[in-house]
Order: sequence, then C-alpha cells, then structure tokens
Amino acid sequence: MKATRILVFVLVLGMGLFSCQRQLEEVTPQTSLNQQLALTDANAALTLYTGVYASLRTYHGTLVQLGEMRSDLWADGLFTESEDAGLKQYWSHNINATNVPAGNWGGLYTLLDRINTVIQLFPQAPLDDTRRNAALAEMHGLRAYVYYTLLRSWGGVPITTQPVAAVGSLTDLYRERARPEEVMALIKSDLEQSLSLFAGNNAFTTKRVYWNRAATLTLKGDAYLWSGTHLGGGAADFGVAKAALEEVKALPTLGLQTTYADVFDPTREANNREIIFALNFERNEAVMGAYGSFLVNTTQAGTLVLNPESGTPAAVNAVYPLVAGASRVGMSPAMLERLNDPTDQRLRVSFRTMHRTTAGYPVAGVLLTKFIGRVDAGIQLYDQDFPVYRYAEVLLLLAEVNAKLGQNPSAEINAIRARAYGSGFTPYANGSLEANLNAILEEYLREFIGEGKRWWALRRAGDAYVFNAVDPRYLPAAQPYKLLLPVTVTMLNTDPRLTQTPGY
Repeated sequence: MKATRILVFVLVLGMGLFSCQRQLEEVTPQTSLNQQLALTDANAALTLYTGVYASLRTYHGTLVQLGEMRSDLWADGLFTESEDAGLKQYWSHNINATNVPAGNWGGLYTLLDRINTVIQLFPQAPLDDTRRNAALAEMHGLRAYVYYTLLRSWGGVPITTQPVAAVGSLTDLYRERARPEEVMALIKSDLEQSLSLFAGNNAFTTKRVYWNRAATLTLKGDAYLWSGTHLGGGAADFGVAKAALEEVKALPTLGLQTTYADVFDPTREANNREIIFALNFERNEAVMGAYGSFLVNTTQAGTLVLNPESGTPAAVNAVYPLVAGASRVGMSPAMLERLNDPTDQRLRVSFRTMHRTTAGYPVAGVLLTKFIGRVDAGIQLYDQDFPVYRYAEVLLLLAEVNAKLGQNPSAEINAIRARAYGSGFTPYANGSLEANLNAILEEYLREFIGEGKRWWALRRAGDAYVFNAVDPRYLPAAQPYKLLLPVTVTMLNTDPRLTQTPGY
C-alpha cells in the first residue's frame, strides 16, 4: 500500500512534517499539507520554510544534553530533590547497548525531513530568486548543522537528502550507516552550497533567529576543525577553518558585548552584536523548558539562601519570587571550587549557589541563572533566545585552530578574558599546544555554562582532553568507544541494514 505523503517516517528514522506560518509567533500545527500547494502558492511554501525553525527550537533540550551533559560540568553535582536520572545517564556515562540515551537518533531525522522538503520544493516554488536562494542557503546550512550534530554524537549515521514522499514497503525505509568521512563530505558540500546561495550577503534579521551566512562560516570553521582533528584532514582542514573564522571575525556587525550579562538579556535581543544564530523563544508562542531541573521548587526557595558570604543572606524566593522548577542536577563541590572567582563576571550571570541556613551555610544546590528569564505580568517568563553560535565562540574556535596550526592563540583568548575580568585581567601568554588547548578549554568551561558547548569543545580538542576532564570512573580511557552513543536494540531489530556503533 502506497502513501502519497506520510507525516511520520515509521519505525526507522522517525521523520515527519510540521508546518507553521512565516512569522514564528504565528506558528500553528497542521495535520497535512498538500505538496503541490507549495509549488503553486508562495505562502504555503513559506509555511514549510518557517516550520523548520519552529521545529528546530523543540530540539533545544536535545542540543544541550548532547553538547554539555556528558562533560565534567554537571557531574556528581549537589541538588535538593530526587536526582534527574535521565541527565545523570549522560554525565555518568551509564550507557550501553541496552541503556541508550537520545534514542532514535535524538529524533533529529524528523527535523532533517522537514529541511529536505524545503530543499526539494523551493527550486520550483513561486518565489522570487532572491527569496528562494536565501531560504535554500539557510536550509543547506541547517542541514549541515544537524548532520554535524549527528556525526559528533554517533559517528557514521544514515544519510538521507530526500524527503519521505512515498513508501511502497518497509524496506523502502531501511538505511545503512554511512562512514563518518561520508557524513563529513555531505556536511562540507552543504556548507559550500549554503555559501554559494548566500552570494556574499552578510545581512542579519533584527533578531538573529534565522540562519545566515555568518552562521554557515562559523559552522565551517567548527566542522573543519573537527575533520582536521578526527578525520585525517590535518593542517589543510585547519587552514580552511581559519579562513572561515577570520572572515566572521572581521564582520563589522559582530563583536563581544561589553558586559557579559547583556548577551542573555531578553530586552536586548534586537541587533545583539554578539549573537550569530539563536533559537527564538517568545511569550505566547514558545518558552524555554529545558532547564527545569536546574532551578528550584517554590517551597525550597523559601528555605534556601543566596550570598551568605555577604553577611546578609537573602532567601532565594526573595530574589527570585516567581521562579519554579526543581533542583535535580547541579555542580560538584570540586567544580564549584574551580569556578570560585568573584572577579569573573560570567559566573554570577551563569549560576548562583543556594545554601542551607544551618551553621556554616553549606551549599545545597546550584541555580542556573543564565536563562532564568524575567518577571512579566506576574509570571517568570523564560523567553530568552538560546544562542547556537555567538561571537565569543568564533574567537575560541579561532584560538583553537591557531593552536593546532602551531600559531599564537593568545590574542583571541585574551579578548575573552578581558571581557570576563576587566582591565586588570591576567593576560595569557602563548605556550605549548597542550597548554594552549587547556587554556582554551578553561575559557569554554566558564564562558558557555548551560549553552551545550563543553562536551563538544573537549571532543574537538582531542580524545586525550576528554579523558583528562571526565572522571575515569565514568569514562575510562580504555573505553574510547563510549565517546560515541549506541543505537537501541529496537532500532537494530527494526532495520536489518542498521549496525551498532562500534564497541557496543
């Protein structure tokens, strides 16, 4: 039995189609969309296009978990309620063939199907060439980003560049895993198509929540650093990465915000010069929900205090009267000690420690404040945009590529430190490759708390840096296969062409 258009990629890749209006605030799910309508109606075509962005932001939690939770940042943390077992599975690396986080490829093939649909239909859609090419440039960039996320998480993955338009039998859905080199080749091809279609246009929308040329260039630098480190590209790929990142660095519309807190201020999102591309969250549309386990419930907020070292501790609910969530994940005492630096303006913005009122005010847990939102009409509104790429990361990526090319990364490291510590900061001086990469990783740790970056930074630096950072009780160097995730037994049983991640 053949379906002319299926909304869900049954059993194997979990693909689907979700539609929304041109403006993100007008997003409304639809149960079906006639493919031919998109070929004759510009509004229907743009519905498909904007639907990709509405879908992408639903992966906010997935991006944070894949990019951060396997690192050392949240391991063995202090919390006040029952522990979030799902997040613990990531940082404890309690992962095997029958205990798999992010099953079904994290659902990312659903998003890929929506992107593939736009890429297939837009060449024939009734749009002017400028609008068509801009949308296709964005979609090729986004497809490269999704495949890069898959590659870093699972290694070789199935490649599909066509939307699911018809299914004659289940065998039509079977997909073998491509080699990592083949996945990277697709990523690089999409990056070049994206740049070609942007045709040198470096414009941003007022809120930078649509993929753009600078995002493609930043991803190019990121991906070529990965392929240079892990896929044999070496100095040649590092050179390509450096050229792309230098171009982003030179854009006059980008730069570091003078004050770190302004990067995340929901009232300063318009033309925020540090943001390159972000997921859009808005009141009455969609708000953040990925950080519930990094907050505190309303009852405990009245029994815990902030700032006991000041001599006048304040109850958490006095400072944040409307914040609600759960304290189910946190930082370890060792990590808190490592990050205990009152001169670093990033830390107070990113998190605060909650203390009990017993003698000595022991730390009870951590409150993630970077994305805590704002009070609006009597509610705590979690409407901050989530940065996927921002200028600070361009600097650290450039520092990394300089280090790996045997060049001096200190200018970029010091630009990050100057903003963090002010005029009295201690400059970094060029050292060995190991010293340089460790300095870069230290800035990643402090700069991007909660942004889904720490694990990727460790992985991109090289396997040795992962094993140095992560507790060997959880990720021993003798088990390098655990750097990648397995697939579930159900997936293997469903698709006879699918194979398990090597090592599992």
